[in-house]
Amino acid sequence: MEEEKFIQELKDGKKFAYSKLIELFEQKVFTTCISFVPNKEDAEDIAQEVFVEVFKSINKFKENSKLSTWIYRITTNKCLEFIRKKNTKKRFAFLQSILGNEIPFDKTQYFTEMNHPGILLENQEQSEILFKAINKLPEDQRVVFTLSKIDGFSNKEISEITNKSVSSVESLMFRSKKNLKKLLENYYKKNM
Repeated sequence: MEEEKFIQELKDGKKFAYSKLIELFEQKVFTTCISFVPNKEDAEDIAQEVFVEVFKSINKFKENSKLSTWIYRITTNKCLEFIRKKNTKKRFAFLQSILGNEIPFDKTQYFTEMNHPGILLENQEQSEILFKAINKLPEDQRVVFTLSKIDGFSNKEISEITNKSVSSVESLMFRSKKNLKKLLENYYKKNM
């Protein structure tokens, strides 16, 4: 289906176009979500939020980029928003525990839980270690690394999704690999 015509049908509120959009992007959006948030239920919730946002905002889509790029940008932003909220809750729970109003919240639990469907059980422990390390990266590096190495986007596609130049993406990727190597080296030195 020609993209311009499809976008217009979405903007016109055609139900079949919305169904087609979900059919085309549901699995890809979910895969991106679970790459950032390795918990199936949370990733499904975020994916639903992405489609709600796409449907609400389709009339604001200026068509400066491909529809898929715009959807992945929304997906990435929703995932980062979720992670920020989760981290804020952790800080709040920590402060409450200091003040004596303890809230039962395991600060280490969230990103140690690995329910990524693409991970075989025997690789689960190594994957948990890797995802923990990825989540310790600065946000820009984490986004670029995840989109590249987990979701398989090219540097050009990542550039479009993140609104950064290709050289900036390459630089962030270089630094993310360097930082991950350091994080994983430290982990294995302590645990071997």
